[in-house]
Amino acid sequence: MPDKAMAIQRAAWADDQVALRPVMLSIAGDSAAGKTTLTKGLVEALGKENVTAVCVDDYHRYDREERRNLPFTPLNPKCNYIEIMEQHLQLLANGQPILKPKYDHSTGTFGRPEYVEPRRFVIIEGLLPLHTKLGEACADVSVYLDPPEPIRVAWKIARDSSKRGYSREQVLAELERRETESVEFIRPQRAKADIVVRFGSLKQTADGHGHDHDEPDGEPTLSAMLLLRPTVSHPDLSSVLTDENRRAIHLKLIRDDDGKPVDALHIHGHAPPALTRQVEEALWRGLGFGDDAVLPSGIGSIEGVRNEPLAVTQLILVYHLLQLAAERR
Repeated sequence: MPDKAMAIQRAAWADDQVALRPVMLSIAGDSAAGKTTLTKGLVEALGKENVTAVCVDDYHRYDREERRNLPFTPLNPKCNYIEIMEQHLQLLANGQPILKPKYDHSTGTFGRPEYVEPRRFVIIEGLLPLHTKLGEACADVSVYLDPPEPIRVAWKIARDSSKRGYSREQVLAELERRETESVEFIRPQRAKADIVVRFGSLKQTADGHGHDHDEPDGEPTLSAMLLLRPTVSHPDLSSVLTDENRRAIHLKLIRDDDGKPVDALHIHGHAPPALTRQVEEALWRGLGFGDDAVLPSGIGSIEGVRNEPLAVTQLILVYHLLQLAAERR
């Protein structure tokens, strides 16, 4: 449970009578990249009463049965009501309600439209939220999830076979069918994001520092690397980037895809959980909730299993949202 200070802050947000433009975070990425999992932890941290979460995959133009005979997939803008999505993102960004379509991934059919009102924070997640310039402009902070393909494929097989009624063979066939459109429409959003998050395997070496692997081997440890691009202001991490915490987290300068230098924050899954938890608690206290602040229980949860690098990633995103909210008061 959140501590008293967090509860007081949430009440202040909920009772605020001043009309403020919501803070909007957009999370883009391919299917099964972890967008919904990341979003759930953010909602837990900020409080459900303060967050409106919208999945832009609801703007699919065709249901699953209709798509069987189409020459394109849901990754293609032609398969989505992009113009309506843009209009709704603009309305939400300006504090206005929308009547949003609803797509049920478990059945592949459409439900009744939903009336959605923006709260203090609006989180947009899905396949194409950064595809257009207008969609990109609506976001105060943008994230692209970029897990290595072998890991994403494994996640998609596990999810779609257990929750969406597909066989493993059907999932693999659909992934092959989608590949060209993923390259053309989904992955270019990576270059537009303020933060690129890459969850992947990291194995500890003899020197204790570890190194990244693109492909899992056996039972990989899930770690994270965050590219913190200079397009937005990032948190001061000097209090946690210490020699003592290096086994859990460290920062290095690397070259981005365009050749420009960028800060890369490495969060190590092989670190002792107690050490990473100290980092998380320090970050949480740094958000201004006091020395006795208690981390929300849902932070870092993947299907009920805790992952510390995910928790740190979510806390860094919470920082951005809270900082922007404070600037608008």
